[in-house]
Amino acid sequence: MEQVRAFSAPGKALLVGGYLVLNPKYKSYVVALSARMHAVVSKCKSKNGGTRVTVTSIQFNNDRWSYDVVEQNGYSVNSIDGKRNPFIEMVIFNVISYYRPSLTEGLEIKIDVFSDSGYHSQAGSTIKRNVFKEFSYHPSSISEVPKTGLGSSAGLATVVTAALSSVFKQNLSVNNDQDLAIIHNLAQVGHCQAQGKVGSGFDVAAATFGSIIYQRFSPEIITSLPEHSAGSVYQDELKRLVDDVDWMITRDRVRLPDQLRLVMGDVNSGSETTKLVAKVNAWYNSNLPRSFEIYEDMNAHNLEFINALTELNHLSTSDPHTYQKIIDAIGKGEFSQIEQVTELAEVTHSVRHIRQAFRLITKESGADIEPPVQTELLDACMQLKGVLTAMIPGAGGYDAISLITTDKVTPATQTEGDERFKNVTWLDMSQADIGVIEENPEHYQNLQ
Repeated sequence: MEQVRAFSAPGKALLVGGYLVLNPKYKSYVVALSARMHAVVSKCKSKNGGTRVTVTSIQFNNDRWSYDVVEQNGYSVNSIDGKRNPFIEMVIFNVISYYRPSLTEGLEIKIDVFSDSGYHSQAGSTIKRNVFKEFSYHPSSISEVPKTGLGSSAGLATVVTAALSSVFKQNLSVNNDQDLAIIHNLAQVGHCQAQGKVGSGFDVAAATFGSIIYQRFSPEIITSLPEHSAGSVYQDELKRLVDDVDWMITRDRVRLPDQLRLVMGDVNSGSETTKLVAKVNAWYNSNLPRSFEIYEDMNAHNLEFINALTELNHLSTSDPHTYQKIIDAIGKGEFSQIEQVTELAEVTHSVRHIRQAFRLITKESGADIEPPVQTELLDACMQLKGVLTAMIPGAGGYDAISLITTDKVTPATQTEGDERFKNVTWLDMSQADIGVIEENPEHYQNLQ
């Protein structure tokens, strides 16, 4: 009998902590987004006795990746048609290596993946929907459609990890902290191995846990794993790593203060994060100890930003009348009043200093974290009514901009016809407090 379950996981925006997030000593503020990756998984007994996992993306020209799983001195995951997706492949390998299922009877596992529109350029796409969901369908394969930088690969790794884990642990619950930690740890391993490097992990953490204050794990946690070919030795080490090792990460859940929301703008041109990071790292290493002092100063302002939002959250509940006045002042663009409110002044002050540091690093390293064209755009955003602050998320570059605004403001309306915003597409999404969730599999049927 076929069993079906469905899961989804959010995208992310790193508001403060860019570059510093790579160092375990620094905290960052990550907002999960309403754009989500989805996976619908079904399983049944195999007709030929073998075990096969097939992942299909009907949105992207019916992309399909099929793998035979063989149990022999551990497990091997073999593409059956030469078409490979490293993120899917590494997730399959690690989930199966962790759960160690007996494959003597054989399983046919099918996973349908979907992505919300915010993850990719919508050029040339068509919408298909039902009462519950809507998705953009593209005439090209997923590798050929430009991404918007919201963490699609991390979301994919996380949601496929959750879906495949539910096959081997039938009582898996994303509301259970232990199960969620297993999903996170397995997804981090698979995502890092697929990338060929150990990143900061904030994108997988946000996909799993939602909006969080994040401090990363030590890269050695993952690099210490043996080769895949080590068979049962790899399985033992992976099991220990997932279940017993203290990853020492911070993942404190947060939410933006009431009546404030995140607005994302796609700037219609991409940046290669790996190249930016390489340039910044080279600059940092060749400018010590001055570069360390710059990072320490940025960290102080990152913490100022985090603390100010925390205090605004407290104020919204302890003194709602005063808080409403603050929101009204932001909505009217009364900047002189905004500067008189300590918490708001700290938000704008901290972001101003963080941006100054990024412009300095841009100039000295050659990495376009906040290039002049983005500076002009952000400064223009700060003149809009209802905007508390504006920044370049994550590693910066030309990918996107992030605004914190009141929830009654629509920048798209204010900027329509304004030449300064001609390259900005305001994305139809908002912040999401929660990470991976279980969905109703019936909600993905009859899309048309």
